[in-house]
Amino acid sequence: MKIKTNLEQELAVIKQLLTVQTDEPLNIDEACKYLNNSKSYLYKLTCRKEIPYYKPNGKKIYFKKSELDKWLFRNKVNTNEQLDRGAEAFIKEKGL
Repeated sequence: MKIKTNLEQELAVIKQLLTVQTDEPLNIDEACKYLNNSKSYLYKLTCRKEIPYYKPNGKKIYFKKSELDKWLFRNKVNTNEQLDRGAEAFIKEKGL
């Protein structure tokens, strides 16, 4: 029985990973795990409408992984090299 329990646990983990890899709806627990945030923080973000989510029946909330990815990577911070290249391009464009 111990082997079956371990096997069942491993299958549950694999199933969860496959759900996260596809764009199937994520429930609040799966989204928390995916974003590595607490449930209370995620509820706070949904309450403030700072993160995209769905409430099909007005009660449970769901998330799309692709939208969470977009939200997660929304504020890119450029490296110093990227900033330098942008500054050089700006100077050339303005003829300074």
